[in-house]
Amino acid sequence: MSVFSIENILFVIPSVIIALTFHEAAHAFVAYKFGDPTAKLQGRLTLNPLKHLDIIGTLMLIFAHFGWAKPVPINPYYLQGNRRGKLILIAVAGVLFNFIIALISCLLLSLMYHSYLPYNDGVQAFLLQLAFINLILVVFNILPIPPLDGSKVLLELLPPQYAEKFSFLDRFGFIILIVLAISGLLGRFISPMIYGLLNFCFSIVGLA
Repeated sequence: MSVFSIENILFVIPSVIIALTFHEAAHAFVAYKFGDPTAKLQGRLTLNPLKHLDIIGTLMLIFAHFGWAKPVPINPYYLQGNRRGKLILIAVAGVLFNFIIALISCLLLSLMYHSYLPYNDGVQAFLLQLAFINLILVVFNILPIPPLDGSKVLLELLPPQYAEKFSFLDRFGFIILIVLAISGLLGRFISPMIYGLLNFCFSIVGLA
């Protein structure tokens, strides 16, 4: 299965828009529930794709199997109580929602396969791409490379002295990602994880 294929491109584009939009909206929603109004005040507490999509990041996800949206602004000073725990939950909210969407897509595929829902080739292709794109975002974003969500979780888990040193990578994170992508190392590393997660979702819904 390839994201970059002419016959699937019409299914890939809406899948990318859905995946990126829900990913960023999830960050905004959890932050708002924890008391941070920053994203809401900037119009990011919405499912309007225009508020979240980054043109280059969207195209990269369509054609290069990795991409990004506009990062949701978070102000940790609004977070009361267990600030570290809340920042971790805000960081993982996006990938968690992407995984849920992928799992729901696989469940609908299973219902079609077992004839509980009407079968349609176009719907099947769309659901498969929707699951695949969302799992790309799951795996890509858990990488501990700034500014990805995985790096934010790691930053909160590290002792302060190591966290300060790790923060130094912020200015180089994007360059690291581009180098890994161009070299092919990124694809070779995340592809087995993406297909492994896809097979895991299939097994949960009875398609394995």
